[in-house]
Parts: sequence; structure tokens; C-alpha cells
Amino acid sequence: MFWPNLKLDSNIKSFLTMFGLLECSVFNDPIHGHIALHPLLVKIIDTPQFQRLRNIKQLGGAYYVFPGASHNRFEHSIGVGYLAGKLAKSLQNKQPGLNITKRDILCVQIAGLCHDLGHGPFSHLFDKKFIPKARPDLKEDKKWTHEKASLDMLNHLITVNNLKPVMKGYRLELPVDLFFIEELIIGKRTYPHDPKKQLEHGGRKPEKYFLYEIVSNKRNSIDVDKWDYFARDCHHLGIKNNFDHDRFIKFARVCEVDKEKDAEEKLICTRDKVGNVYDFFQTRNCLHRRAYKHKVSNIVETMITEAFVLADQHLQFKGSDGKMFTMSTAIEDMVAYTKLTDNVFEQILVSTLEELALARAILENILNRRLYKCVGQFYTKKKINDTEVCVCVCVCVCVTKMNYGMGKKNPIDHVRFYRKSAPNRAFKIPRGQVSTLIPGHFQEWLIQVYCKRTDKESLGTARERFERWCNAQVIIYCLQFIAPCG
Repeated sequence: MFWPNLKLDSNIKSFLTMFGLLECSVFNDPIHGHIALHPLLVKIIDTPQFQRLRNIKQLGGAYYVFPGASHNRFEHSIGVGYLAGKLAKSLQNKQPGLNITKRDILCVQIAGLCHDLGHGPFSHLFDKKFIPKARPDLKEDKKWTHEKASLDMLNHLITVNNLKPVMKGYRLELPVDLFFIEELIIGKRTYPHDPKKQLEHGGRKPEKYFLYEIVSNKRNSIDVDKWDYFARDCHHLGIKNNFDHDRFIKFARVCEVDKEKDAEEKLICTRDKVGNVYDFFQTRNCLHRRAYKHKVSNIVETMITEAFVLADQHLQFKGSDGKMFTMSTAIEDMVAYTKLTDNVFEQILVSTLEELALARAILENILNRRLYKCVGQFYTKKKINDTEVCVCVCVCVCVTKMNYGMGKKNPIDHVRFYRKSAPNRAFKIPRGQVSTLIPGHFQEWLIQVYCKRTDKESLGTARERFERWCNAQVIIYCLQFIAPCG
């Protein structure tokens, strides 16, 4: 949005600048086209902490299987920030009574832009595979997640780049708006079960709780983060995206909920045309099965993880006050963590340290396509630990939870719709009106077994033992449902 030769009264210019209307920058995005971003978002983008995302692959090891999957967290984050603002502005225009302010929209945009600041090398490989192995001390209440790291990195970014005065210059109220942005990234209110505390300390009051569903929706998982990565990942993977986020935005409304425990809340709802919502969950499931959990992608990520664990204690990153951190401890210091990207792969490869010889050999095997071989895979409704899969010592086992985004629950049950005749009242669509082809179960576990040895004898032995184990699991499953005699 530019007025290059337009002469404006100083008061008008000051007003336009205050709300970022005079300085918007336009980005040409391959997914969303030409998008205009608020100058505060551009200030955040133009920092080392955000630019770091240029060097973190969106799909981790999938790039070694899908040659088009070279996109990074950088462009995805810009896309999410754009879509967050687009949805918020759409609701503001359609329903002025919601009193969505420019402050609200800017906060939602910042949250969308910064929601992935905490990702480590190769994205989910780092937090789902590497950290659990390298830092077994971080369990349960101490569990480390990239969302928590995103909050740490956001606060670090604001502090070292002195952005608080800039944020105040655009009429954000600190610290309440920063607290609200953090809540939006985490995807939940800080005190959901204590309304009094939420009113005292929360980012927004109950009449605006629907804003918490835009960036990270914990109610039904339909949020702008997934809209962008569905479109972007499908584009780069060469897989068709059946979900139309523009259609969802077009029909999105904030409605009151019928007689439920959260009846006092207003929720983001869509028209009673369930097909597009059904496509959302099917697309998610398709991407996980065809790309994210592809057997070769998992093999590559397993090998990278093993190399990173072996190299962990031998790579040092300078943090605050000159203190040195390893890969696994850099998560505790944002100065050190800023230096942690996919480039770690190259650091290991080019290193001449004897201590990194084994890690280097594993990564060289990846580049020479000497990969572990898939012995087989097995689906089960019961959770099984990798230690329970008895095959042989030369294998590694990956156990992955597969669902539609809501665990064992049917996600459609958590979506609310409205009718054209009653656009302000939400209701739940009965299962029979959705489809008779809806699955009976919404979660399962995928067990994938890989053999580290590639000779025929070792592979044959591993496959034979894995098939024997699978048959035993089928027999156990069947016995559970045999009716007692008499």
C-alpha cells in the first residue's frame, strides 16, 4: 500500500502511520499472491531471530524424498501471519458488533507470524525425536516444546532489537498485548478454568475468546497455521489440497453456542455445508500418511537424529555472557539457540574432529543413499512402545500416533455450524448428516521397523521376525473379542 508522491497534512500522516496504513510492505508469496504486511510485522521479520527461519526446513527429512519440499519455516510464518489478519479482518467487517479493534488484529497477526520462532533444526525432528533422546530429563511437566521456545524467542527478539517502543508507537498496550500474543501462540487462555484469574491476568475478556481460535485452535484444530501449511506443503510436495481456506473465511462467523458448558462463549463457526470442513480433516490425514510419515522420510530423520545425538556433546554454541552450550542445552539460552539451524548437518559433515567420525559417517550414508531399509509397518488401535516390538538388535522402531487432530475424538463433533436463516446461533451437526462413511475410530498407532544392516540375510531375518511379531499382535487382538463359552 503506497502513496509515493502524495502530499498529506501532518496530522493525517501521523494518524495513517500510527495504524501502519502508510508503510505497509508488499510480499509476493507463491501461495497467497501479493500480500501487504503491517510495518511492525516487517520490523519483526527484519531481525536475526526471525531470519533464522530461512535455514530451517518446513518438512525436515521429507526433502530427501520429495525434491520439491525445499520450503522453510520463514515463508510459512509469513503466510500464517497474513492469514491470521485476513480472518480477523473478515470477522471485523462482517460483524462490527464484535468490536474487533486494530489492536486485536495486529496482535493476532504478530502471533501468527511468530508462532514457529522456536523450531529447531529440521523442524519437528528436533523437538519430537532429538530432544527426547538427548534430554531424557525433560519429561512430563518439564517437557520441552517448540511452542514454549517460540515464546522465549519472541521475548528475546523484542528485547535485543528494542521493539517495545516500536510496539507502543503502533498503539499496542504492554504488557497486556504481549501477554495476549503469547496466549495466542500457545493456543489457550492462561486460566481456562478460573474465570476470575483470566479476567485479571488474561490477554482478552470473555467476549473476545473466539480470537484464541485463529492461530492455534485447541477446540477443533481448524486454524490458520494448518491452512497455510496445507496449501504450502501440498504445493511443494505435488499433492492436491482439497481444503479451500478462502471459502472457510468467506463463511466464518462468530456465533453463540447452544446450551453447553461453554454456552457463555462465542465461537468461530461456519455455514452448515460440512463438505469443506470434512475436506480439512481428510487433507490433514492424507498429508500425514503420504508425506509426513512416509517410510523413507522417517528413515532419513531417524538417521539424522542418531547423528545429532552422537554429535551433541562435541558441537558448541556461544550463548549469553560467552557461555557455551551443546545442541541439546542451547534450548535454555536464546542467544545460543538463534545459532542452531539445519546448518548443523553441514557443520558435522565438514568437521575433521575425530569425535564426530561416527556422526559424520551416518550423514555421509544419507547423501550416498545408503539408507536403513524398511522391514515393514503395522497399524494398531493400542499404543505400543518401541521396546515392545521384538525383532532383533540391528533394527530401530518408530511408533507414531495417527489421528485427525483431536486424538480419539471425532473432530467434526467439536465444530459448530450456523444456518443461513439463523446466522448468529451455532449448532452441532448430527453424525448422520455428515456422512455414513465416517470412520468408527479416529486414532491409531503406526509402527515402522527399519533394519540398519542392508545385506539380504539380515533383512530376511528381520522381516521374518517382524511378521511373526505382527501375527502375534493380531492373535492377541482377536482373543480380546472372543465371547466366553456358555
